[in-house]
Amino acid sequence: MTIRTWAKALKRDALTLWLAARDPRVAWYAKALAGAVAAYAFSPVDLIPDFIPVLGYLDDLLIVPAGIWLAVRMIEPAVLADLRGKAAVLAQRPVSRLAAALIAGLWLALAVLAARLALPHVRQGA
Repeated sequence: MTIRTWAKALKRDALTLWLAARDPRVAWYAKALAGAVAAYAFSPVDLIPDFIPVLGYLDDLLIVPAGIWLAVRMIEPAVLADLRGKAAVLAQRPVSRLAAALIAGLWLALAVLAARLALPHVRQGA
């Protein structure tokens, strides 16, 4: 298995766990772990920040795969196969560049608004 294949399988399984956390066929304890692992895997916030040399990538290389491995083992094989199929379909959906541009524009507008509101207060303090 190449690194690229492994990474794709890891991404698919993280999406599978997100689906498992919302599926009624999955036991509550598996849902809890699946939800926590999926949230951590997709979160931009890391336990150990990536800018810390070597240790920063440790969670990406060890913690996330270990959590996925454990959570996948807690889900029944038939349910897991069904959820992996759904995750594969979801992963193939096209990405909306328009939606990404609208979201980026919204963040930019909020940043400009915050700067305009804060600037008079900064000038008074100087």
